[in-house]
Amino acid sequence: MTPEQASWFADIFARLVGNVEKVLLGKSFVIKLSFTALLSEGHLLLEDFPGTGKTSLARAIAQTVQGVSSRIQFTPDLLPGDITGVSIYDQKSGEFEFHAGPVFANIVLADEINRASPKTQAALLEVMEESRVTVDGVSHPVDAPFMVIATQNPIEQAGTYRLPEAQLDRFVMKTSIGYPDHGATLRILEGSGTNVHEGSLSPLVESAVVSEMARLARTVHVDPVVADYVARLVEATRTAPEVRLGVSVRGALALIRVAKTYAASTGRHYVTPDDIKLLAEPVLAHRLVLDPEAEFDGVTPTSIVSQLLIETPPPAERVSA
Repeated sequence: MTPEQASWFADIFARLVGNVEKVLLGKSFVIKLSFTALLSEGHLLLEDFPGTGKTSLARAIAQTVQGVSSRIQFTPDLLPGDITGVSIYDQKSGEFEFHAGPVFANIVLADEINRASPKTQAALLEVMEESRVTVDGVSHPVDAPFMVIATQNPIEQAGTYRLPEAQLDRFVMKTSIGYPDHGATLRILEGSGTNVHEGSLSPLVESAVVSEMARLARTVHVDPVVADYVARLVEATRTAPEVRLGVSVRGALALIRVAKTYAASTGRHYVTPDDIKLLAEPVLAHRLVLDPEAEFDGVTPTSIVSQLLIETPPPAERVSA
């Protein structure tokens, strides 16, 4: 990526974030993380309370990039075919015809994903990793861009199934929207006479532009000392006494990938250690499996990552390209 391309990337990125912020007031950083996940060709996991705007975020992103959004309400009786689609026999043609499921969209909101059985959750594994769905031995690719935004409710755990580590590893980032501050709440209340489902955002870019931005993000320069910093940070998660299962190689690659995109979003064509520090918690924390005794003592994955960032020294030399 050239400095000129980085400047173009940052300009488009800022416009995308500003457009979505018209719907999700006061949540600029969360929106930036969401677009970083999209342009890193990854998926986002939101663990948040009801009514914080998770559905609005998914719909606004799809409208901004001129895409199609779909919402899947995960329930205990949901079947894999309800997500991917099914093949139905057509008596007129004498052949099976594939009927696409809601996963065939640009932005897929998997609402309360942990309420469905592990078998149904697993229906998303292939499409999240390979951007295609295989039904009855036939592969059906999904359109680009493609991102799954999955949500979990942290306060209602009755009747839920914990996401397996293999599926958590598929999400490039995990974050939360949170409640708006006082100023944003007042602005929301001032517009209370408008139905939030009636409004729509004007598309800013076509899907082809998003694909081009994702391609450019992959070309951002990563200095060997920054890659070494990521490797040391990931290795530290595996040796921490409170951790039973550390970050995988996929997690390390995800951190580099999103750091490239975030660097480009700020107008830089190279990654700095500060990018790694900023993104380490949303990228790495949900991949850690803690020792039960540590969890009982109140240790959290976020606190582990924060401590490792303090203990793992960043590169001493200035990074540039």
